Amino acid sequence: MATLKDIAQLAKVSNATVSRVLNYDQTLSVGDDTRKRIFEAAESLNYSKNKKKSSTPQGKIAIIEWYTEKEELDDLYYLSIRIGIERKLIELGYEITRFFQNDQFSALTDTLGAIVIGKYSAAQIAEFKELNSNLVFVDMNTLNFGISCVMTDFKTPVTTVIDHFKEQNLTKIGMIAGQESTFDDVNLGPDSRFTHFKNHLERTSNYHPEWVYTGDFTPESGYQLTLKLLNDQSNNLPEALFIANDAMAVGALRALNEASIKVPEQISLISFNDTSIAEYTFPTLSSVKVYTEKMGQSAAELLVTQMSMTEIIPQIITIGTTLTLRNSSK
Repeated sequence: MATLKDIAQLAKVSNATVSRVLNYDQTLSVGDDTRKRIFEAAESLNYSKNKKKSSTPQGKIAIIEWYTEKEELDDLYYLSIRIGIERKLIELGYEITRFFQNDQFSALTDTLGAIVIGKYSAAQIAEFKELNSNLVFVDMNTLNFGISCVMTDFKTPVTTVIDHFKEQNLTKIGMIAGQESTFDDVNLGPDSRFTHFKNHLERTSNYHPEWVYTGDFTPESGYQLTLKLLNDQSNNLPEALFIANDAMAVGALRALNEASIKVPEQISLISFNDTSIAEYTFPTLSSVKVYTEKMGQSAAELLVTQMSMTEIIPQIITIGTTLTLRNSSK
């Protein structure tokens, strides 16, 4: 585990600034450039060391993010995937050009291919395919569009989290869930984590919709949703909360702390993604570890292999997860 000092030295800021940024301290006035340096330093220090870079130039590959550059700082899951892709492409000798959702994509025609991170509408996917047929998506199942993709397994870890709570005799289980839409305002429907959570608990007649709140995947949303849960269910609180990502969990911890509710003594909490911030919250976050570095590496390798083929054969790579237990859960 990288220390606050390690991150501070790499980002060229104080230890206190690192701690407050990683905990999304709303009272801290710091620019996006500084936040970006800190988050990228934290993620990169948790990655394996680079292998030797190829000395032979291979050409240019695009990386497309479905967030804007500013939004990426609120969800380190996608930032860490991007870093994994960039590291592998650099190792393989490729030049990288980056696009965010508020950019123009016409320059895709000048690249060998593109790795597309996040969720997109059918219209957006069609646009990408028209500009460049060599595509690999990360975190969206695009096989039905004839495009290869790299995904995380959601069903198994959700079951693991619920089973862990039950093993601790915690049967009153709620969820702070997320909802996503594309940049062109297409609603993507229920998040897979929520769907598997609901289905699993319904099979045992233990699903309680009054303990489920849905918002966006940001710390502020996690904070507001948890406040609402505490207010609405003040006399009937759950014993455990599954939270859809680490950023929302940071907000949830702040709300619980303000309400003087002890974690995990009164409410046990497990989140999802296990980004670098999970180790620096108080208490430290139990979280489902998603292997974002491996997702990025796999996407890069898949695209490079695909570019060498005379026929594109779409395939899906699914990466497993591990539940990492820390101090926020029993």
